[in-house]
Amino acid sequence: MKTIAMLKVGVFGSLLAGLSTTATLAFPPNMVTLGATSPPIGHYEFCKRLPAECRPNAGDLTPVALTPEKWKQILTINYDVNTRIQPVTDMELYGVEEYWAYPDKAGDCEDYVLLKRRELMAKGFPASDLLITVVLQPNGEGHAVLTVRTDRGDFVLDNMRNKVLLWSDTEYTYLKRQATEDSGRWVKLQDGRAVAVGSVASR
Repeated sequence: MKTIAMLKVGVFGSLLAGLSTTATLAFPPNMVTLGATSPPIGHYEFCKRLPAECRPNAGDLTPVALTPEKWKQILTINYDVNTRIQPVTDMELYGVEEYWAYPDKAGDCEDYVLLKRRELMAKGFPASDLLITVVLQPNGEGHAVLTVRTDRGDFVLDNMRNKVLLWSDTEYTYLKRQATEDSGRWVKLQDGRAVAVGSVASR
């Protein structure tokens, strides 16, 4: 485990070097947000059940400083949750199309996100930097990921990959996410990349 931890911190130097390349700077390191939008129905109902999870975020709202220790925590939690939770649809688990909840042993993409968010908050990350985000996959299907706001850019934690990528290095089209200042509100995202967007099912 010590060797793995050293490797994870070692990757941090490569990460910072990569962020200074011309290709990466083609897009802003942090996503551009627009006006308010409606929350996904699953999150709306989640907030009704657990209102304490959807409060305004007080304090400093600037992106968290990405240190080697925090990078290691991000990588570890993304990997641990991905391997600990088995992918199962809400219909299989709850008998409904959409139900957001903290998973025990199984869940769908939103449940992975909720658990990663809670575990990173336990490590000291502020809620304002851990934003549930709705994206469009290349096949046209909706998906949820966790965006971690940092001073080095917005990084994406995804249950479909263990590698943590800068948002602009993923294949997704970014649609909306939680507002930085209020975990119960959502804002639209301006992706800014040439990706054709089809009809999107609300998630």
